Amino acid sequence: MIDSIRTAWRSALPCALLIFCVVSPQGAEAQLQVDITSGVTAPIPIAIEDFVADPQSSAEVIRQNLARSGRFIVGVRTASDYLVTGRASIAADGRTTIDFELLNLLTGQRLLVERVTSPPTAWRNAAHRISDRLYQKIIGTRSAFATRIAYVSVDGQPPKQRYQLIVADADGENARVVLQSRLPLMSPSWSPDGESIAYVSFEARAAAIYVQKVRTAERRRVSGRPGVNNAPAWSPDGRKLALTLSSGSGNLDVHVLDLETGALTRITDHPAIDTEPVWSADGAQIYFTSDRAGGPQVYRSEPIAGARPQRITFIGNYNARPRVSPDGKQLAFVTREGGAYRIALQDLANGVVRVLSKGQQDESPAFSPDGGTLIYAARERGQRVLGTVSADGLILQRLKADRGEVREPAWGPFLP
Repeated sequence: MIDSIRTAWRSALPCALLIFCVVSPQGAEAQLQVDITSGVTAPIPIAIEDFVADPQSSAEVIRQNLARSGRFIVGVRTASDYLVTGRASIAADGRTTIDFELLNLLTGQRLLVERVTSPPTAWRNAAHRISDRLYQKIIGTRSAFATRIAYVSVDGQPPKQRYQLIVADADGENARVVLQSRLPLMSPSWSPDGESIAYVSFEARAAAIYVQKVRTAERRRVSGRPGVNNAPAWSPDGRKLALTLSSGSGNLDVHVLDLETGALTRITDHPAIDTEPVWSADGAQIYFTSDRAGGPQVYRSEPIAGARPQRITFIGNYNARPRVSPDGKQLAFVTREGGAYRIALQDLANGVVRVLSKGQQDESPAFSPDGGTLIYAARERGQRVLGTVSADGLILQRLKADRGEVREPAWGPFLP
């Protein structure tokens, strides 16, 4: 949000002793715990029995996934409409194979009979993939259980704060620190192939944008220009970053950086603050926040120099941090409703706006790759947590860290 940009950048600069390192994937100290705060009024009853000969309790992960979706109530066979059973087998090399079935108890019809195989260290991912198959077969739409999220964790008090960039499964499990620093880390953004994350780091006591491989921790600095380097966002083809840079006078404008050639194109050129860019689903437009109308609003521009931006949001006097749904039909952003900041969704075809979240200070929305859920940062009892809300506004959850604060979530893409 524009109001927070100046504060964040001012507070980042005077931090004391620099301790910074890139770390290989490992267990993170800030684990997330998920609490469902609301769901649909008539969830579907389903029974998921323990899988035979399964030492990993895959069935329990599936139960948790479907229960957390808010669209199912997990119970016993005698009180359910659907039944899931399965059997596991372990190969000599440790690979696990699970054969599972989905049965409609009302009709007696077998809806799914499938097999999933995974290496020893990826059994949870196999359970997430089974969850995705069950959800799609029953609900009829794709889900995102087998995807990942990234977020920033902040632990401790100034000047001894510790910032961590963390990658976790979509349910908050398997959290791994991929970067840590005593100076701020900001604005993580997943590449379209899920292999890399772009982010802002102050490790050299000045802002710079890095692109880092998630698996290997290999990284490179792609923008370290004087002044502000902020808010990187990947183009759909993964070849470019939209980002916010400051001019010699300190004014903020949206630019596009070609990652292969290093060529930089200035998209906006206005005395207002233009920031928080994001690409449209087809890459033909860039949405961004600007206060050129007197207060933060969302605008849209072609990603070329000299383009004429078009204002997109009109309801209320504060709309910022735009994010476009994967199908390109919806725009999420932070809106001010009374004295509260909440996550809103606008239909780009008809302009209808719905406020989805219910907190007092909700920010940084990001779509799941199926477009069905938004993850965002929130404040609860004075602490920063993560929240999720379904795109229809019916299902809300809180993801709380067992220590420290979590902020700036980014939802990764579907993986092969």
